[in-house]
Amino acid sequence: MEEKTKEQKLIFLRNTVRNIPDFPIPGIQFKDVTPLFKTKESLTMLTEVLLDEYRDKGITKIVGIESRGFIMGPIMALELGAGFVPIRKPGKLPAEVFEEAYEKEYGLDKIQIHKDSLSENDVVLIHDDLLATGGTMLAAYNLVKKMNVKKIYINFIIELKELDGRKLFPKDVDVNALIDYSI
Repeated sequence: MEEKTKEQKLIFLRNTVRNIPDFPIPGIQFKDVTPLFKTKESLTMLTEVLLDEYRDKGITKIVGIESRGFIMGPIMALELGAGFVPIRKPGKLPAEVFEEAYEKEYGLDKIQIHKDSLSENDVVLIHDDLLATGGTMLAAYNLVKKMNVKKIYINFIIELKELDGRKLFPKDVDVNALIDYSI
Protein backbone atom coordinates (compact mmCIF):
# COMPACT_ATOMS: atom_id res chain seq x y z
CA MET A 1 0.00 0.00 0.00
CA GLU A 2 1.23 3.49 -0.89
CA GLU A 3 2.32 5.81 1.94
CA LYS A 4 -0.15 8.64 2.50
CA THR A 5 0.95 12.27 2.38
CA LYS A 6 0.53 14.43 5.47
CA GLU A 7 -2.45 16.13 3.81
CA GLN A 8 -4.11 12.75 3.11
CA LYS A 9 -3.52 11.71 6.72
CA LEU A 10 -5.08 14.94 8.01
CA ILE A 11 -8.15 14.43 5.80
CA PHE A 12 -8.49 10.86 7.07
CA LEU A 13 -8.15 12.00 10.70
CA ARG A 14 -10.66 14.84 10.23
CA ASN A 15 -13.15 12.40 8.72
CA THR A 16 -12.62 9.99 11.63
CA VAL A 17 -13.48 12.54 14.35
CA ARG A 18 -17.13 12.03 15.31
CA ASN A 19 -19.53 14.95 15.65
CA ILE A 20 -22.08 14.54 18.46
CA PRO A 21 -24.89 17.12 18.26
CA ASP A 22 -26.34 18.60 21.45
CA PHE A 23 -23.71 17.12 23.77
CA PRO A 24 -23.16 17.80 26.63
CA ILE A 25 -25.95 20.40 26.31
CA PRO A 26 -28.31 21.47 23.51
CA GLY A 27 -26.63 23.64 20.89
CA ILE A 28 -23.12 22.20 21.34
CA GLN A 29 -21.53 20.18 18.53
CA PHE A 30 -19.16 17.93 20.48
CA LYS A 31 -16.03 16.80 18.62
CA ASP A 32 -15.37 13.24 19.78
CA VAL A 33 -11.74 12.19 19.24
CA THR A 34 -12.18 8.66 20.61
CA PRO A 35 -12.69 7.09 17.14
CA LEU A 36 -9.10 8.17 16.38
CA PHE A 37 -7.89 5.68 18.99
CA LYS A 38 -10.04 2.77 17.80
CA THR A 39 -7.85 1.27 15.07
CA LYS A 40 -4.14 0.74 14.68
CA GLU A 41 -4.25 2.67 11.39
CA SER A 42 -5.86 5.80 12.81
CA LEU A 43 -3.84 5.74 16.05
CA THR A 44 -0.57 5.32 14.15
CA MET A 45 -1.50 8.09 11.73
CA LEU A 46 -2.50 10.41 14.57
CA THR A 47 0.77 9.78 16.41
CA GLU A 48 2.86 10.36 13.28
CA VAL A 49 1.14 13.62 12.37
CA LEU A 50 1.08 14.94 15.95
CA LEU A 51 4.83 14.44 16.23
CA ASP A 52 5.93 15.46 12.72
CA GLU A 53 7.24 18.87 13.69
CA TYR A 54 8.64 17.85 17.10
CA ARG A 55 10.98 14.99 16.21
CA ASP A 56 13.99 17.30 15.92
CA LYS A 57 13.16 19.62 18.85
CA GLY A 58 14.88 17.62 21.60
CA ILE A 59 11.67 17.03 23.58
CA THR A 60 12.52 15.44 26.94
CA LYS A 61 9.04 15.43 28.54
CA ILE A 62 5.47 15.23 27.30
CA VAL A 63 3.02 16.81 29.73
CA GLY A 64 -0.55 15.53 29.37
CA ILE A 65 -3.62 17.19 30.84
CA GLU A 66 -6.23 15.04 32.58
CA SER A 67 -7.92 13.17 31.09
CA ARG A 68 -7.67 13.01 27.30
CA GLY A 69 -4.07 14.24 27.38
CA PHE A 70 -3.32 10.95 29.15
CA ILE A 71 -4.23 8.95 26.04
CA MET A 72 -1.82 10.37 23.46
CA GLY A 73 0.73 11.78 25.91
CA PRO A 74 2.41 8.48 26.88
CA ILE A 75 2.27 7.23 23.28
CA MET A 76 3.98 10.40 22.06
CA ALA A 77 6.54 10.19 24.89
CA LEU A 78 7.49 6.62 23.95
CA GLU A 79 7.75 7.55 20.29
CA LEU A 80 10.09 10.48 21.08
CA GLY A 81 12.10 8.65 23.76
CA ALA A 82 10.85 11.15 26.35
CA GLY A 83 9.20 10.92 29.75
CA PHE A 84 5.54 11.58 30.52
CA VAL A 85 4.25 13.94 33.21
CA PRO A 86 0.55 14.16 34.18
CA ILE A 87 -1.29 17.34 35.08
CA ARG A 88 -4.26 16.40 37.26
CA LYS A 89 -7.19 17.77 39.15
CA PRO A 90 -6.59 18.56 42.85
CA GLY A 91 -6.16 15.66 45.24
CA LYS A 92 -4.97 13.13 42.63
CA LEU A 93 -1.19 13.57 42.88
CA PRO A 94 0.41 12.21 46.08
CA ALA A 95 3.61 14.30 46.37
CA GLU A 96 4.18 18.07 46.66
CA VAL A 97 2.50 20.00 43.85
CA PHE A 98 2.28 23.34 42.14
CA GLU A 99 -1.32 24.42 41.60
CA GLU A 100 -2.92 26.80 39.11
CA ALA A 101 -6.50 28.09 39.10
CA TYR A 102 -8.36 28.93 35.91
CA GLU A 103 -11.83 30.08 34.91
CA LYS A 104 -14.41 27.78 33.41
CA GLU A 105 -17.89 28.56 32.14
CA TYR A 106 -19.39 28.06 35.61
CA GLY A 107 -16.64 29.15 37.99
CA LEU A 108 -13.06 28.38 38.95
CA ASP A 109 -11.23 25.09 38.59
CA LYS A 110 -7.67 24.04 39.48
CA ILE A 111 -4.99 21.74 38.14
CA GLN A 112 -1.77 20.46 39.68
CA ILE A 113 1.64 19.08 38.73
CA HIS A 114 4.26 17.38 40.90
CA LYS A 115 6.96 19.87 41.90
CA ASP A 116 9.75 17.41 41.06
CA SER A 117 8.45 16.31 37.66
CA LEU A 118 10.34 18.81 35.47
CA SER A 119 13.73 20.54 35.55
CA GLU A 120 15.40 23.52 33.91
CA ASN A 121 17.00 21.16 31.35
CA ASP A 122 13.66 19.88 30.05
CA VAL A 123 12.21 20.70 26.65
CA VAL A 124 8.48 20.18 27.14
CA LEU A 125 5.57 19.47 24.82
CA ILE A 126 2.22 20.03 26.56
CA HIS A 127 -0.57 18.04 24.91
CA ASP A 128 -4.34 18.03 25.15
CA ASP A 129 -7.06 16.90 22.78
CA LEU A 130 -8.88 20.20 22.16
CA LEU A 131 -8.23 23.94 22.18
CA ALA A 132 -11.42 25.90 22.79
CA THR A 133 -11.23 29.01 24.99
CA GLY A 134 -7.72 28.04 26.12
CA GLY A 135 -8.21 28.36 29.89
CA THR A 136 -7.11 24.86 30.83
CA MET A 137 -4.05 24.91 28.59
CA LEU A 138 -3.06 28.37 29.81
CA ALA A 139 -3.16 27.06 33.39
CA ALA A 140 -1.03 24.06 32.31
CA TYR A 141 1.40 26.38 30.51
CA ASN A 142 1.68 28.54 33.65
CA LEU A 143 2.40 25.46 35.79
CA VAL A 144 5.15 24.28 33.47
CA LYS A 145 6.58 27.81 33.17
CA LYS A 146 6.89 27.99 36.99
CA MET A 147 9.37 25.13 36.73
CA ASN A 148 11.81 27.14 34.58
CA VAL A 149 12.08 24.58 31.80
CA LYS A 150 14.29 25.27 28.79
CA LYS A 151 11.48 25.44 26.18
CA ILE A 152 7.70 24.85 26.00
CA TYR A 153 5.72 23.68 22.98
CA ILE A 154 1.95 23.17 22.95
CA ASN A 155 -0.12 20.90 20.73
CA PHE A 156 -3.69 19.73 20.29
CA ILE A 157 -5.56 17.34 18.06
CA ILE A 158 -8.42 19.83 17.47
CA GLU A 159 -8.82 23.59 17.60
CA LEU A 160 -12.15 25.44 17.59
CA LYS A 161 -10.95 28.52 15.70
CA GLU A 162 -13.79 30.95 16.53
CA LEU A 163 -13.13 30.65 20.25
CA ASP A 164 -9.61 32.04 19.63
CA GLY A 165 -7.92 30.23 22.52
CA ARG A 166 -4.50 30.91 20.94
CA LYS A 167 -4.70 34.57 21.89
CA LEU A 168 -3.97 33.67 25.53
CA PHE A 169 -0.44 32.44 24.83
CA PRO A 170 2.69 34.56 24.37
CA LYS A 171 3.61 35.03 20.70
CA ASP A 172 6.91 33.16 21.16
CA VAL A 173 5.12 29.95 22.22
CA ASP A 174 4.65 27.44 19.40
CA VAL A 175 0.96 26.39 19.54
CA ASN A 176 -0.07 23.74 17.02
CA ALA A 177 -3.37 21.96 16.29
CA LEU A 178 -3.81 19.27 13.65
CA ILE A 179 -7.44 19.87 12.76
CA ASP A 180 -9.40 23.08 13.02
CA TYR A 181 -13.17 23.28 13.06
CA SER A 182 -15.71 26.05 12.85
CA ILE A 183 -18.37 25.94 15.53
